[in-house]
Amino acid sequence: MTSETIISIFLGVGLAASVGFRVFLPLFALSLASYFNVWELNESWLWIGSLAAVITLGVATLIEVFAYFIPWVDNALDAIAIPLAAIAGTAVMVSTVANLDPVITWSLAIIAGGGTATAIKGASATSRVASTATTGGLGNPVISTVETGTATVVATASIFAPILAVILVIIILVIIFSIYRKLKPKRNA
Repeated sequence: MTSETIISIFLGVGLAASVGFRVFLPLFALSLASYFNVWELNESWLWIGSLAAVITLGVATLIEVFAYFIPWVDNALDAIAIPLAAIAGTAVMVSTVANLDPVITWSLAIIAGGGTATAIKGASATSRVASTATTGGLGNPVISTVETGTATVVATASIFAPILAVILVIIILVIIFSIYRKLKPKRNA
């Protein structure tokens, strides 16, 4: 496995994690990176670097970001975004991974890309439901701000510093799973 392949996997994992917070923002970041020749995509994914894709994904990103600031709408978006995160996480992995057999690429994309995105989206949706239940939705814009900020930082790191992005993803996953373990009901022995 070449260093280019490893870096491309790191980019895909970082973007997939970002998808877990906002579905369109990492796709928009990847589109911009491709459009400005910062990152080269697989041949079948070159369309994502077109001006039409940049504009479409930019508009979708703005709508998604602002919609998450509307209490109750954000919960409805989460219901839709969980399966979309799995698909988008898989797609960003497939579009970025270089020099691997298609079977390995797709397996890695489904497990690492779709799995990471789904785990993070599931955790963020759960936190939003808890916020809605405890604050009547008034705390949800704070959660939305943190999620959008995290998605932006991880997507940017993925494109410009993929190794840092993977470290951030590991930290995020450790935090999510440690919170989950604390909230999980204890079994009686």
